[in-house]
Amino acid sequence: MSPCWLMPSSVQLLHQQSSSRSKSTTLASSSNNGSISNRSSNRSSNRSNNNISNNARSFSTATTHSQRGKRAVSLLPDYLSDARAVTRYCPTTAPDGALQLGVAENQMLEDLLVPALTEFQQSGTFAADCIYYQPTHGRPALREAFCGYLERLLQLPDNNRLDPEGLVMGTGCNAVLENLCITLAEPGEGVMIPTPYYAAFEFDLVARAGLSILPVNTFQHSGATIPTVATTTTSSSTSSSTTTSTSIPIEAYYPTKAGLTAALQAAREEGESPRILLLSHPNNPLGISYPPSVIQDCIDWCRHNQIHLISDEIYAGSVYSHADANFVSALALAKSKGEDSLGDYIHFVYSLSKDFALSGLRVGAVYSENEHIRLPLQKLNDLCQIPSQTQVLVEKMCTATATSSNDDDGGGGGGAWTDEFLATNQGRIQKRCNALQTVLDEFDIPHLKPTSGLFCWMDMSKYLPPLHDDDALLDDNNGNEALSSMQKRERILYLQLMNDFGLLFTPGLSMSNERPGFFRCVFTAASDHEFDLALTAFEPFVCLKNEATERNSATQRTMNEPPNALWRKYNELSQTPGCMTTFIPNDETQKGR
Repeated sequence: MSPCWLMPSSVQLLHQQSSSRSKSTTLASSSNNGSISNRSSNRSSNRSNNNISNNARSFSTATTHSQRGKRAVSLLPDYLSDARAVTRYCPTTAPDGALQLGVAENQMLEDLLVPALTEFQQSGTFAADCIYYQPTHGRPALREAFCGYLERLLQLPDNNRLDPEGLVMGTGCNAVLENLCITLAEPGEGVMIPTPYYAAFEFDLVARAGLSILPVNTFQHSGATIPTVATTTTSSSTSSSTTTSTSIPIEAYYPTKAGLTAALQAAREEGESPRILLLSHPNNPLGISYPPSVIQDCIDWCRHNQIHLISDEIYAGSVYSHADANFVSALALAKSKGEDSLGDYIHFVYSLSKDFALSGLRVGAVYSENEHIRLPLQKLNDLCQIPSQTQVLVEKMCTATATSSNDDDGGGGGGAWTDEFLATNQGRIQKRCNALQTVLDEFDIPHLKPTSGLFCWMDMSKYLPPLHDDDALLDDNNGNEALSSMQKRERILYLQLMNDFGLLFTPGLSMSNERPGFFRCVFTAASDHEFDLALTAFEPFVCLKNEATERNSATQRTMNEPPNALWRKYNELSQTPGCMTTFIPNDETQKGR
């Protein structure tokens, strides 16, 4: 199956009838066929030169683009457009720009990477066989080296070695994940993903693979105590406020067998056909790893229900708080009960984009022991092979020996270069994480304790604008707030953070979170200077919000003032004892925030 085949009309109909819970639509179009048929009829019935000319112009206009191409763009989350469109902070040219804390990148490693990659690239001569076609799933030496790297990274035991023939190396994690899903499911079938999840999954698995995303909410079946939602409503004549904590315990985000079974049954009742359970482990956006018992339950549940489990472990090398994270790979757990192989239903994807900040090299990997999909995976990978010279570079990186001791952030000398590099990187991530948590604790902003990855999941729901009587439409008989109302209120807060305070986070509802007002902070996405500015910007935000709450509806209007007015308000608050103690605006920092 080619990933760019048009989907049949029956699949289109299936997707039109899909659950409203699904955040994605399939990309197939039958409108062009109808237009072509009409044009043929017109030409048959009227042979005048004028009509032929008109039809020719119509044909030219109608085929300048496809509808499926337009729909592909619509699948991208709004926050990516915001991140690209906003003016980014620069101390000289854009001191009022936003600080990018929403894109999953690690900006702390250039000093380590550039010298090492330069050395790897310059060692040896250009291999003659690199100028020819390569094995579609990767050069044998690269696959051998990468299997060895993964075995060390994931701490797989001696009796659980990876088979290089089960490894396919492709251009990035999204490419190999898409290919894997194409080999496991038909167009229109469903991919179950526990919420919240990486928003771009909706593009990666729908745009060409034509799958249906099925968000799996976890709160109801988690067994955790979920605080009630804080309610604040206002109208033209009255206002009321109930203050309750909305901090969600970490256990509430764990998928359970009961929750997965309920989601599976609900999806089937709505006409969906779930085929895949996709886990992000360590989790993006939560910044945590699932406990081994949770992953084992998911493995057992998938095998029992004949649902494919894909463990996306792209942040496996960015676990920095090992004792708290207790990270164990699904590849290790799937054979922990004496199994000879992973079987047909357990699969793994990884990339160098996050742990090594090498997103520009486009190196991803998929591993499976399902014999039925090996040849299809290799053939599909013909469309996204890694250039031969990049493969040679990565092979050298994975087999290099550390030649010098790194005294920075806990790295040690000796052993594999990758091990030393990751130890240093983890130390740096930990320092950034500690600095952010100190500020969040200081200003009483609830958050999950991060242990893995590049993220902190923050609960800023207490700063949401109040519910208005005309906006708070209910989506069920239980009095829950409608999704449209949640989206509206969260976007107001999101834009305030970005435009008025220069803090560009990822909004939680874009990742299908169950409640509004949660944000993902990528605390590695900025330089040291920019990160320090971001920490400083929390104080004026919190002080203004608290001031607005105390003054109720009259002061609430302050948050709608333009940035210059907000800046004057900062100066006023700076005279208030106990507030604005560290945020001192000046031309060299972030004037206008």
